Amino acid sequence: MNGPWDVWSDCTPDCAAHTLPRISATGVARRSAVFAHRVRRALTDGERMADPVRLRAHAGALLDALGIRLVSPGEGPGTLTSGGGGPGTLLVVNHISWLDIPALLAVEPVTLLAKREVGGWPVVGGLARRAGTHFIDRTSPRGLPGAIRDLTEMLAAGRSVAVFPQATTWCTADQGTFRRATFQAALDAGAPVRPVTVEYTQRERPSTVAAFCGEDTFLGSLRRVLAARALTIRVSAHPVLTTVGPDAGLDRRELAARAARAVRGGRSPVAAPVGGAVVRHTPVAAADVRDAPAHV
Repeated sequence: MNGPWDVWSDCTPDCAAHTLPRISATGVARRSAVFAHRVRRALTDGERMADPVRLRAHAGALLDALGIRLVSPGEGPGTLTSGGGGPGTLLVVNHISWLDIPALLAVEPVTLLAKREVGGWPVVGGLARRAGTHFIDRTSPRGLPGAIRDLTEMLAAGRSVAVFPQATTWCTADQGTFRRATFQAALDAGAPVRPVTVEYTQRERPSTVAAFCGEDTFLGSLRRVLAARALTIRVSAHPVLTTVGPDAGLDRRELAARAARAVRGGRSPVAAPVGGAVVRHTPVAAADVRDAPAHV
């Protein structure tokens, strides 16, 4: 744990597993080559990548290179934010993998609020920086009021921001507690809150192969994803929670609780057993490699 803002997850790299047999070594090599090519194209785009149309295209191309199918609320922009002018939308999303970031950007490029360490991640860090991600330092508790104030100002100015209120990654969508601080920014800005669920499947069967938890590394996670057969990311947008009008009396505790229930599909949070998270399938193969630690 890097500081007082960090949350400890019971999930470990052992939670990540293939639901289906892996693709062939030839298929992995082909995907690796295409992925490397598209990463180079994205990073050499420079400042132009910040253009929403280009950013969305690059994010989608990276997922496609990995053989990942993306299922989203719609094919055009504006499928996650509430629109209509006024304050931006606070998107609150469960957190499973580094793939959550390109998946969200491929649906609708919005500003991301992420911990500072994400900026140093291979591939995703460069994509996140060029996307205009707002990084926060979670090692200092004194920085929290300023971070919430900045988030409030962005929302009030009409910018939509995606946050991961679980504060760390879990191997399934129905784990972890939603931290309340970012919801205060939505209340202060009078901004709508859109709960969003990100789920991973392999041929419609729940899969944890993309989970990036504990002492896992980007390289180890990438190797698993490259070998994953029929991996699908489903991004589901739930009805907007308003912070004005009939719901104006909500405090951040209730707003966070409602958002968490929506993201989990009405299910209560699952308590993971010591040493590993709940896995709702029988894995065919366990996680691959673990290199030098890179805590999520």
